[in-house]
Amino acid sequence: MEMSPFLTTALKAAQAAQQVIEKYYNGDFEIQLKADQSPVTIADIETEKTIKGILLDAFPDHGFYGEETGKVNEDAEYNWLIDPIDGTKSFVRRYPFFSTQIALMKGDELILGVSNAPEFGELAYAEKGFGAYLNDQPIQVSGYTELSKSALSLGNIATIAGKSQWNTLGEIIQDVQRIRGYGDFYHYHLLASGKIDLIVESDVNILDIAALSVVINEAGGAFTDLSGGALTLDTTTVLAAASQSLHSEILQRLNY
Repeated sequence: MEMSPFLTTALKAAQAAQQVIEKYYNGDFEIQLKADQSPVTIADIETEKTIKGILLDAFPDHGFYGEETGKVNEDAEYNWLIDPIDGTKSFVRRYPFFSTQIALMKGDELILGVSNAPEFGELAYAEKGFGAYLNDQPIQVSGYTELSKSALSLGNIATIAGKSQWNTLGEIIQDVQRIRGYGDFYHYHLLASGKIDLIVESDVNILDIAALSVVINEAGGAFTDLSGGALTLDTTTVLAAASQSLHSEILQRLNY
């Protein structure tokens, strides 16, 4: 794969972010609570500032939307979407299910994604039209089309648990071959590399999933919100699948 300057710079930013993360991961740091009661640490803030500095130094006319520092130049043609430590709750409890998420949006279209899980040893990346990679090896989805042979992973599902679709989801769980709850970055990496086949989440932030959506799409999968809509800055739900037919079946049954 011949990398564009966008992807080269995003990978450079991810590597620099990893150095900051590793400095704090086994050390002492203060944990604060944001307005939504989610944790934030100095590691989150320093990691985002490091990423922001590298990206905007390389592309000063681009916009930037970060989990911790907010939006800059949001009317730009290109906008970087960043979650410096997606999975801070995991980070502060010292287990490795957290990652750095870096995505690039051109207009309304997501065109690049980097998902780096430093303590897990997985770096996934993709750019529109050039395929998807995990640890520098090309990956693709399983292509499974039959629900009875598929593995489903559930992430954050608190909202769907309170909706009428909860019973339908229960029926789907009974129809799949295997049900798991890998969550965070990890089940998206698994789906993109052909190891599971479906993901349902009802409580996410676009910064959590923007990069991962590019990876899965470039690996040959289908990725929308639970209503079948394209991702936007306001997206809060996910339906990702290893084939369009699986995606269509779950979309129709859930009728979210």
